[in-house]
Amino acid sequence: MDFFGEGNQQWAIIIPIIILIVLSIVMRRRRPAEKTEPEIVGSLFMDVNENLRLMGRFSYRGRPKKFKTDSWKRNSEKVGFLSQSLRDTLSQAFTLAEEFNRSIDAAKKQRANIYLTGVDAHKLEAPLTKSKEGLEEWIRANMPLDTGRRGCMGMGG
Repeated sequence: MDFFGEGNQQWAIIIPIIILIVLSIVMRRRRPAEKTEPEIVGSLFMDVNENLRLMGRFSYRGRPKKFKTDSWKRNSEKVGFLSQSLRDTLSQAFTLAEEFNRSIDAAKKQRANIYLTGVDAHKLEAPLTKSKEGLEEWIRANMPLDTGRRGCMGMGG
């Protein structure tokens, strides 16, 4: 069988394209683990912000979106550099988000949003807001903005 014969020249183009698409999907799903304190805080901050946005748009009608908890799952053991009160608040916020996600999964499985009626998504508001404020404070204290001007090639100017 002549797979790449005259009649099948399109396969020579299609196969590499398919391989590139599959690789891009696989690479996009793999998130590199955060290694530094600023990376950890930035990742947590992004999830907290997204969760606040999702909470603000939450509706018991339609399909509610699940809250982001991946950053917490990856980094909860690495946050010892944060204050105890901020760690407790983050833990509370992400624990509530995980509980809420389980309720969403149950509702989807049963195809009935009735499972969400006992869930108060707005009880996430206080711990998420407090978490956001604490992370912002950490960022301000530990990642000062470089307001100095830099010239060509990073030289001061």
